[in-house]
Amino acid sequence: MRTRIAFSLFIFIILSERNSMAMAQNTSTIQVNVGVILDLDTWNGKMGFSCINMALSDFYASNPHYRTRLVLNSRDSKSDVVGAAAAALDLIKNIEVQAIIGPQNSMQANFVIDLGDKARVPIISFSATSPSLSSHGSSYFFQVTQNDSSQVNAISAIVQTYRWREVVPIYADNAYGKGIIPFLVDALQNVDAHVPYRSVISPLATDDEIGEELYKLMTMQTRVFIVHMSTKLGYRLFNRAREIGMMSEGYVWITTNGITDSLCSLKRSVLDSMHGVLGVKTYFQETKELENFTIRWERKFQENNQVISNAELTVIGLWAYDAASALAMAVEKAGTTNFYFQKTNASSNLTELEAIGISQNGPKLHEALMGIKFKGLAGDFNFVNGQSQYSTFKVINVNGNGERLVAFWTPENGLSRKLNSGNTSAYFSSKENVGPVIWPGDSSSVPKGWEIPTNGKKLKIGVPMKNGFTEFVKVTYDPSCNRTQVTGYCIDVFNAVMKTLPYSVSYEFIPFANSSGGSAGSYNDLVYQVYLKNFDAVVGDITITANRSNFVDFTLPYTESGVSLVVPIVDNGTRNAWIFLKPLREIVVSNLARFVMIIWVFVVLILTQSYTASLTSLLTVQQLQPTVTDINQLIKNGEYVGYQGGSFILPILKKMNFDETKLKVYDTAEECDILLSKGSANGGIAGAIFEIPYMKLFLGQYCSKYTMVESIYNIDGFGFVFPVGSPLVSDVSRAVLKVTEGEKMKNIENAWLGKQNNCIDSKNKVSSESLSLASFWGLFLIAGVASLSALIISLSMFLYKEREQIWIPNHSEGSIWRRIHDTLRIFDKKNLSFHIFRKRELQEKSHIDSDHVISASEASSNTKYLQSPSSYTTDPETPFACLGTLGTSPGE
Repeated sequence: MRTRIAFSLFIFIILSERNSMAMAQNTSTIQVNVGVILDLDTWNGKMGFSCINMALSDFYASNPHYRTRLVLNSRDSKSDVVGAAAAALDLIKNIEVQAIIGPQNSMQANFVIDLGDKARVPIISFSATSPSLSSHGSSYFFQVTQNDSSQVNAISAIVQTYRWREVVPIYADNAYGKGIIPFLVDALQNVDAHVPYRSVISPLATDDEIGEELYKLMTMQTRVFIVHMSTKLGYRLFNRAREIGMMSEGYVWITTNGITDSLCSLKRSVLDSMHGVLGVKTYFQETKELENFTIRWERKFQENNQVISNAELTVIGLWAYDAASALAMAVEKAGTTNFYFQKTNASSNLTELEAIGISQNGPKLHEALMGIKFKGLAGDFNFVNGQSQYSTFKVINVNGNGERLVAFWTPENGLSRKLNSGNTSAYFSSKENVGPVIWPGDSSSVPKGWEIPTNGKKLKIGVPMKNGFTEFVKVTYDPSCNRTQVTGYCIDVFNAVMKTLPYSVSYEFIPFANSSGGSAGSYNDLVYQVYLKNFDAVVGDITITANRSNFVDFTLPYTESGVSLVVPIVDNGTRNAWIFLKPLREIVVSNLARFVMIIWVFVVLILTQSYTASLTSLLTVQQLQPTVTDINQLIKNGEYVGYQGGSFILPILKKMNFDETKLKVYDTAEECDILLSKGSANGGIAGAIFEIPYMKLFLGQYCSKYTMVESIYNIDGFGFVFPVGSPLVSDVSRAVLKVTEGEKMKNIENAWLGKQNNCIDSKNKVSSESLSLASFWGLFLIAGVASLSALIISLSMFLYKEREQIWIPNHSEGSIWRRIHDTLRIFDKKNLSFHIFRKRELQEKSHIDSDHVISASEASSNTKYLQSPSSYTTDPETPFACLGTLGTSPGE
């Protein structure tokens, strides 16, 4: 019992001492004034202020030994820029706060940042997100929130995933709205997305003014909109968009995190008006600590704000909590001295701004804030150049039940369905990296991002007025029905391409004509009309050039490319009685040459065949040669050259140093034929410059008179013209490939350009040079070397064998000519040791023996019947003795 009493007494003494120490610590803490500037009548203002109070309460409860205590001096800026500036001036000058948490938005922060920089008072904002705030260059401004520019790559990744090519930003006409635009446009350009228009809405705009701007957007082609404005203005925008039918199928709406982060606080009616919207939302990890804090905050907030029901905590509140915690750490770390302001010299002439003092603790507090690192409710907390490093976002889809997760986005992995999925294709986003989306109008099909304007207009397609080469484009007017008909190769190709598109496009052809019905200008003028928005597109024999691409976009070409020179061809052949001698361009006049050709008997077959081929060519094929083979010849000789009127070729010819006075214009193939037929010396031209498609058509009509000599310039062929950034360009280009690779293109070419196939390609009619001895010099060289070698070897062997008779004469008095005569006589004598002579001698001997046997056999047979055997002579010396008894009777 005594032991238990003693133990209880011991515990009481210890607790008493601890309470005494705590009371002593409380009496020795230093109160540090800090300011809070918020719009306390707004949802974010109320939530932020409550989180700041809870942060300080939690912080000092966890760190009772800290000597400093932050004392909050709150000011309500009442959503006014001037009010925020006045509040900051009052807090710094009169209260001498060591730091200010706030202000709430970017417009208010612009002036407060400069004021804090002047007084060396850190300004810590947890809700001002504009990237333009960093342009102040103040070292005393700290952004705890995410900079708006950090989300532009997430937005561009969404645009790239669904392959939208045009995007219209809709933003507030203030510092917050404008600050993100340069970064957003750059990010969109990096994924080949174009911004054709920027919709700016005043924060003070009425619903009618908002509707007027939305109606303007409905008349445009683009159907992808990025909304960046305050939450309140954004809700009004979507309500008005639903009323006029812009939340229906085919539209795409993307919101930045300024709106998306506050979705949980919206009414059901507002969520219904945003059905199908995609939003970029700040990501924070859901931890046990965050869950516990959320429960405590909801209970405490409800106690202090009983008129607000169903309040939900957003990331703005988490940033406010972390900002207050970071400031409490930094103040303690900076020390407990120098909590005063150095006043300026008093003077009645000083303004309120000039009269403010300079905080002596500011530099230390700035340095302490830069070194603060801890695990906050919103994630890892630290500053880099005054900016917190939050970079992960969620992409959500708004539906009737709230929101649905579509994907995560990080700088390392881009879009992915799971966080930290290890996706290596960060900037090659595909639909596989995102979840399903319900689009406006309850559609599950991905909108293509553009539509023909809903004002009932068709696309106005400009076409050129042409006098010549109407096979490409032909404009005819039917006065009976007051209707203009446009036909031709280019028109048929365009119609086939548009039918290939996966959607229908209404359009009409409008001739580029003046009041008299003629052409209203050159092809460059026609293309420029698209840039001036007088035409939605241009179709015709429009060549793709670099200069034109500065003002418009071209589709892929659908014809061959190049610029070529066409010149007349002449017949160089002559037909007469002596044409058979023509193959021998080279006349053989030397007896020695004839002797050499006799030696080359083995070449006769080749020569004979070549002669036959050459003679046949001269007699049957027209020998056509171009009058000019090089365009530089025309420049050097000062010849006249023609080019098609209205084309882009004139500047090219000037660059090639053609004299402009030597250039003549033709409009039709017939005019070009007349000019070429006359020739340069007779008022015509020596050559004509054509683009490849025109050249084919021209030579198809006059293949027997002209030929293409060379290609002088490379171009990309004909293409269809659209405005810069038009969403039709990519779709039409893909359709061009489908048409040009199929049978449809061949049918169109045969229908309009078929006459070019009626003649054999005129280039094949320019014959090659006739055969001559020079054509066979290699063959002759081989044969000559072989013959000469054989001759030298034969003479050497002869001289060596007959050396005794030739080099050792029998009589020394013989002359040199005598010796030559003897050598030739020896050479001319038969050599019986040669195989041919031995063979002949054997054949002759065999023939004599055979005749002798046959004669003896016949004689024996005859005497058998004419006389007795005893009457035969056997004297071998008298072989013909038996002939004396032939014909003698036995009785004689």
